[in-house]
Amino acid sequence: LTAVRPILSALSSKARRVQSLSRRRLFTMQSIRNSVTSARARLAGPMARSLAVKVDGDKAQVEVAALSCYKTDGPASLWVDTTKEEVVGGLRQMMTMRRMEIAADLMYKSQLIKGFCHLYDGQEAVAVGMEMGCTKKDHIITSYRDHCFQFSRGDTVKRVLAELTGRVGGCTRGKGGSMHMYYPKANFWGGNGIVGAQMPLGAGLALGAKYLTNNGLARGDAKSNAVSFALCGDGAANQGQVFEAINMSYLWKLPCVFVVENNKYGMGTSAAKSSSNDDFYTRYDPLPGIKVDGMDAFSVKLCTAFARQWCMDGKGPFVLEMNTYRYHGHSMSDPGLTYRSREEVSGIRKERDPLDKLKRTTLELGYMTDAEIKAMEKEVRAEVDEAVDFSKASPEPPLSDLYTDVLADANPPYIRGVDGIYGHGKCEWAPGANK
Repeated sequence: LTAVRPILSALSSKARRVQSLSRRRLFTMQSIRNSVTSARARLAGPMARSLAVKVDGDKAQVEVAALSCYKTDGPASLWVDTTKEEVVGGLRQMMTMRRMEIAADLMYKSQLIKGFCHLYDGQEAVAVGMEMGCTKKDHIITSYRDHCFQFSRGDTVKRVLAELTGRVGGCTRGKGGSMHMYYPKANFWGGNGIVGAQMPLGAGLALGAKYLTNNGLARGDAKSNAVSFALCGDGAANQGQVFEAINMSYLWKLPCVFVVENNKYGMGTSAAKSSSNDDFYTRYDPLPGIKVDGMDAFSVKLCTAFARQWCMDGKGPFVLEMNTYRYHGHSMSDPGLTYRSREEVSGIRKERDPLDKLKRTTLELGYMTDAEIKAMEKEVRAEVDEAVDFSKASPEPPLSDLYTDVLADANPPYIRGVDGIYGHGKCEWAPGANK
């Protein structure tokens, strides 16, 4: 017994250590689960819920979640009017956006796309819903995360992907790349690479709209027949130029809707850590604002239309905060998982994905069957695959294109050197070499 007692004591001590370690591990795992649950709740909020619908043939209504409003009562009803054509068209548009951005991801990883590339998957409901709530007469200007707005304004997947690969078939003939896409015929002005720089330009577009409507800069509550939508992310929302543009827009009562796409992270920093007030719809006092479920195309449509009418009535600028989420990192160089967990990303995909939500709504309305939706997905996949092939086959711009869209004289016979002293003389490839 004397010999066995130390052995029993050691075993008992080891058992206590194992039990303590097990408790610690259990506590740690529970803490992780609580953190993930808390993050999901913070990101989802009260907006993540199913929708009710009313159907009357090809016309319908979709109910959206309650809105948070600042210095405005907001829309009179949470029921959004829609049609079968709008629902089915919006679903196909969103499917195409998602597939196009996934294709861009794969092309970038295959080194077919170089340089900066910021993807929009997860945020598609903002672009789709805004198009539902405005017209092509209205101006849109956004940041460098612009591929889907180029498409939603009317351009093709082929031209978007060809621009990403720097080819002649691109929307700016391969000169702009990912961050500088434009579609002037539908009043889309980019695509801007400098953080926040598009916001003063958006105010200028609103100034132009009001000026042209009234044959001069009418003071006060003068109406306008078009509106400017200036979009930035939460990371740009603290910039001084944003506040300056908003201040001038308020003083001149410009028809400008300032849209903050709050995807929760400015690069790798959460909005809660970078902003003293991350309720962006309230921070540009005295402007009224609404916090919108940016993962629901119909909520975006409702608030876009409301803000647009507010501005057209001459009441001055308005703020919309789109509560949304990006699945990829800030850009392709950012894996997107050093400042957030895989569980957080997958949780948002499962609970708030805008494409899944629109599919469910389409099924609830009875406008498509599950088989028809799958057939549409197959068609979209084939369309995007064809666009990828087009972007690969399209040639690179010739050297002579260096001087197109730059000089007033489109055919310079002499090409000046970059050092300012020695030029290239009459280059064979210069547009005016044969003069």
